[in-house]
This record gives sequence, C-alpha cells and structure tokens, in this order.
Amino acid sequence: MVLYFRSDVVTPPYTIFMGADKHENEDLIKWGFPEDVWFHVDKMSSAHVYLRLRKGETLDDVPSAVLTDCAQLVKANSIHGNKVNNIAVVYTLWANLKKTSDMEIGQVGFHNSKEVHIMKVEKRINEIVNRLNKTKEEKFPNLRDEREERDRLEREDGKQKLREQKQREKEEEKRRKEEAALRSYDSLMDSSKMVSNQDAGSDEDDFM
Repeated sequence: MVLYFRSDVVTPPYTIFMGADKHENEDLIKWGFPEDVWFHVDKMSSAHVYLRLRKGETLDDVPSAVLTDCAQLVKANSIHGNKVNNIAVVYTLWANLKKTSDMEIGQVGFHNSKEVHIMKVEKRINEIVNRLNKTKEEKFPNLRDEREERDRLEREDGKQKLREQKQREKEEEKRRKEEAALRSYDSLMDSSKMVSNQDAGSDEDDFM
C-alpha cells in the first residue's frame, strides 16, 4: 500500500507519497521515477517520502513551501525524529539513490553525495502535518507498471522530438539550397558583368 498526500500550498498542488511499510519502501526505491525527489530523516529511521516533480521541472524549481511540507511529513513519520527538535532531513533525486544487494531493507546510498541536499527542521509544525493528513489516500498501485508506462511515454516523446528535429534540419537544408540558388542567379544577372551589342561592336555590314 502506498499513502498519497496533496501539497496544496501552491497551485496546481504537488503529489507527495510514501510506502506504508518497509516492503513498499523497497518497491518505491526499485520502481521510482527518475524525476521523483526522495526525503529521509538524516541518521535516523524514518519513512521514505517522495515528491513527484512536474514534467520538465528540476529540483531547483520546487517552491520552498512544498519542500517544507515534505520535510514535516518525513519528520512526523520518524519514530525518534518526531520526538526531537533540530533534526536534519536529506533529500535528492531518485536517480541519485544507490541500492546494492548487500544492503538491508530500507537502506540506500548515493551515487553522488554532492547532489544530496540537507534541510534543517527545527520542530514539528502540527498545522502542516494535520493539513497533509487530511488529504491522505491509501492506494495499491502497480509500481512496476507505472514505471514502465512512464518509460514508454518518455521513449515516445524522445522519438517525436527526434522526428521534429530531423524535419527542422530538412527544412533548413532546403532553405540554404534555395538561398544558394538565388545568389547564383543574382550573380548571373549582375548588370556590371553584362555586355551589350554596342559594347562588343557590330558584325553587320554598313550599306550607307
């Protein structure tokens, strides 16, 4: 089971989600979207919270209020982290998560630690947590199917962009050829290079 929340501090709202237990967390680690943002309480056990970015969006585009929602949610779902103040929440893109066969369930590493961000959370803000909990929905998605469908659409989009690029290149090549032909024609019609009969002299006999 996956728990979904709606961060409506901005319009349109963002979708936040997390696994209901460690097994769903493992599935999310395995079948997440590359553009998902992963959140976890640093150096403490906690839920794995994810934020789904919009198409074409980067981590830098996410409003700070939405990041705060994610940080509050992950703190509230940490047994120890929820009880103490001044904790740190780490977050990075799903694509930066590293999972190897020797790791325990729920354990992850990073491909590049420089791409991991840290957010300080002073205390739990009940207003935020309660607002998010009111939007909570329990669902049983097929995470593998969702990921494969996402990848299929990504491939189709890439093919379409490639076709459009080739069409633009074809049109550009046609335009260059037309301009080259026009320049060649203008050169042939250059009046400074034309010779009249008078300039060249007459071959006709004079009968006068």
